Amino acid sequence: MAFILGSGSPRRLDLLAQLGIVPADVRPPDIDETPLRNELPRPYCMRVTRAKVEAVPAQVDDTVLCADTTVALGRRILGKPRDAGQAAEYLLALSGRRHQVITAVAIRRGTHVWTKDVVSQVKMKRLSDEELNSYLATNDWQGKAGAYAIQGPAGAFIPWISGSFTGIVGLPLAETANLLKAAGYPIMKEETV
Repeated sequence: MAFILGSGSPRRLDLLAQLGIVPADVRPPDIDETPLRNELPRPYCMRVTRAKVEAVPAQVDDTVLCADTTVALGRRILGKPRDAGQAAEYLLALSGRRHQVITAVAIRRGTHVWTKDVVSQVKMKRLSDEELNSYLATNDWQGKAGAYAIQGPAGAFIPWISGSFTGIVGLPLAETANLLKAAGYPIMKEETV
């Protein structure tokens, strides 16, 4: 019975460690994450997460965990920017406004899949040109939904959140722990000597 993380995110690996979980293997699935026409952010995030967990090869008694984090500005999905220009566009759109960060989690064991999504509200301060350009120069925006990560330098731009901090980072720990318990996977087990 192995635990498999279906994500290449070092942040998710770190967050799992907080639950006392070290995956036996890391197998990021290769799926198409393109939003469907007129797809809303929350159903999009859940659909992608479910597709990820179903795409990870595993034995029948293995536990597979996948997650997806989406930044939503109203009905608009702000995914991972393709370049600095798109990152600047996303950050300028978020500047001075509230937006949602949605993280969906899926756990598969055998043919059963448990899912949960967590929606958090985030406010980004109004960014000056200097702040925007300095942040873009860090390259921290690369590979991040909405072009930022709250746990990195962009954390200085976030004066207010409502919801799950770990969900905004990429894996809501309370909800993930509950899903793992439902799937029969032990968490925070005591070490035996």
